[in-house]
Amino acid sequence: MDYLVGDLQGCCNALERMLSTLAFSASRDRLFVLGDLVNRGPQSLATLKRLQSLGSAAICVLGNHDLHLLAVVHGVRKSGRKDTLEDILSSPERAAILHWLRHQRMACQDAGWLMVHAGVVPQWDAALTLSLAAEVETVLRSPDLPEFLHAMYGNEPECWQDDLQGTPRLRFIVNALTRIRFCTLQGHLDLSTSGSPDAAPQGLVPWFDVPDRRTQGTPIAFGHWSTLGLMQKPDLLCLDTGCVWGGKLSAMRVDGGRRELIQIVCDQAQKPGRSYKTSAHYQGMRERSRCERVRRTLAAELCVAEAVFSSLQPVH
Repeated sequence: MDYLVGDLQGCCNALERMLSTLAFSASRDRLFVLGDLVNRGPQSLATLKRLQSLGSAAICVLGNHDLHLLAVVHGVRKSGRKDTLEDILSSPERAAILHWLRHQRMACQDAGWLMVHAGVVPQWDAALTLSLAAEVETVLRSPDLPEFLHAMYGNEPECWQDDLQGTPRLRFIVNALTRIRFCTLQGHLDLSTSGSPDAAPQGLVPWFDVPDRRTQGTPIAFGHWSTLGLMQKPDLLCLDTGCVWGGKLSAMRVDGGRRELIQIVCDQAQKPGRSYKTSAHYQGMRERSRCERVRRTLAAELCVAEAVFSSLQPVH
């Protein structure tokens, strides 16, 4: 059985509960993780070790938080106030775990789905996406990694050109695969807007809504966008449902062409920001939680009423 799962962000307890719910067997099943394995949640080290323990049954694509970890390790970035990477940084197993992380994918295509962390620009088809992802994977596994990490950050170039070379080429590939949410109809990236699609500034659209994008008709699964939340369309699947913010961890069984959704309610590890709290996904989740609380209250009151009624019945 093949399962796709959304952003974990160091929430190992949720991962363990998901694996238990799935009755996951590493000898029978496969788990495809859509990036952001670490950071913001309380158990980044445990999450990586658990995924590593699954061997070839866990296939992971890397997200922006995973690349941030590599940048921190190599002194390119300092840990931020909200980062939760210290358990990895101080671990005696750090070298082996980071070696494993560097050998994960930037994109993959399996089980009928093209899988990335954030998205695909409209100029790329599936074959080109995988080819460009492999260019970054080669650098991640090479001695050139520190040099690459120093040059990785930045929002330029904004638009893909086939003749891009060197650092600008690699930076654009990383930005597209791990950071994109919105772009123009011409495919120019906007990497500063992170709200829900209905709050998009004028001139911007979600990357998947660009008309005639070259991956049209190719089933694509991604995460990264908690303010978008769960999205299911014939050729699109977003599985970032805000686990680290106290939302849900979402998995989708996809083998045999099926779509079977499995969700785990998560403990809140981080206080959500305004863009997440005002998103339709978060508001819908809160409304469903409110309805569930009302349902449980009414059910309890009904039980009490039935007990009182039974006590008033005459004894024959």
